[in-house]
Amino acid sequence: MGTSGVRRVAFASSAGNAVELYDFLLYGTASALVFDKLFFPTFDPRIGTLLSLATFGAGFLARPLGGVVIGHFGDRIGRRAMLVLTLTVTGVCTALIGVLPTYASIGIAAPVLLLLLRLVQGFFLGGEQGGATLMTVEHAPPGRTGWYGSWTFLGSPLGLLLASAAMSLSVSTTGADFLDWGWRLPFLFSLVLVGVGLYVRLSVQESPVFRETRAAGGTVKLPVAVVLRDHWRRVLLGAGVNFGFNMFIFILATFAASYGTKQLGMTRSVILNATLIGSFAQALAILVFARLSDRIGRLPVMLGGAAFIGVFAFPLFWLLETRQPALVVVAMVIAFTGSAAIFGPMPAYYAELFGPKIRYSGVSLSYQLGAVLGGGLSPVIAAALLGVTANHASWPVSLYLVGGAVVSALCLVAIGETISAREPSPAPAEP
Repeated sequence: MGTSGVRRVAFASSAGNAVELYDFLLYGTASALVFDKLFFPTFDPRIGTLLSLATFGAGFLARPLGGVVIGHFGDRIGRRAMLVLTLTVTGVCTALIGVLPTYASIGIAAPVLLLLLRLVQGFFLGGEQGGATLMTVEHAPPGRTGWYGSWTFLGSPLGLLLASAAMSLSVSTTGADFLDWGWRLPFLFSLVLVGVGLYVRLSVQESPVFRETRAAGGTVKLPVAVVLRDHWRRVLLGAGVNFGFNMFIFILATFAASYGTKQLGMTRSVILNATLIGSFAQALAILVFARLSDRIGRLPVMLGGAAFIGVFAFPLFWLLETRQPALVVVAMVIAFTGSAAIFGPMPAYYAELFGPKIRYSGVSLSYQLGAVLGGGLSPVIAAALLGVTANHASWPVSLYLVGGAVVSALCLVAIGETISAREPSPAPAEP
């Protein structure tokens, strides 16, 4: 495939991933800002916030299972078909959240339905990211897998950017009606994005690596069984790499909105706009760090990202606590940009951990385990840690982030370099 064809595949993966991350992260923004009032209004405000963030985390609990199930069919049937399925179902779930009755209308059934939709959404997202990265990496030429693979993960900051922009626009345009119906508009807008994503995703061909594997009769009957039997160590270490990053990024994307508005008394627009700018900065940084990893290796770049997370854990909250809009923006830009050092090379990094016969299953399981343990639980744990001290100090949350960074760094060192400085190394041997 020529350069233009690879770029088309990379763009399709990025666009589809952006739509799915919009769906998933929009929920996180809404859970931090309004869901406590709409779906958990009978609780103490702090408990309502915890419950709202807990439903956000519930979506993560379903992601490893989705990674296993959809990864199985991705290794057996193909990457492309599974990616069309995940995009469609996730978008429909988001739109349904936008028409849900609230607690005031149907009582306890409202948060129950919200939780169910969140679980389904998480299940299908669990199979999205692994497949989207493989479609790009497996089309990319040698020595450029980090660069093209990173286009897929551009969907994450772009999805967050879209979610923050949609919520910010809704807040500013609906004003006093935001809690009544304005919050629903960004969820319903998902249907438009899904249509665009499907149009782009259906225009690309199946992964050439998968086509060659299937033509040679090389598919595995139960790929996840092979992964767990022969590559369990890489699964766990890969999960640890993602653990610290996901912890940090969801503190930024979700907990910071709740902390800034409820604890520090800032307006929703200040936090949302800072997140918007930070997400844009991360999108640019992802490309830079991914290309650097093609040149000097994944390990030094990603270790630098893990070190940044640990070092910036305390300054992040010091800047937020100034309550100065300009400094809040600075905090978010630095945080999102620095974290891209570990995030940008990730698509190629995870693909290099597993051979092609089991790659969809291995990547999805390893990545999603780290996501659920790091990202899914971090907003709830951070909210609970604020209650450790009498004055709700943020330093326990910063220590928590430092711990996550240490886990990521140790796992990166244990795995070692996955490529030489110039070309991808051979995939791990398979039975």
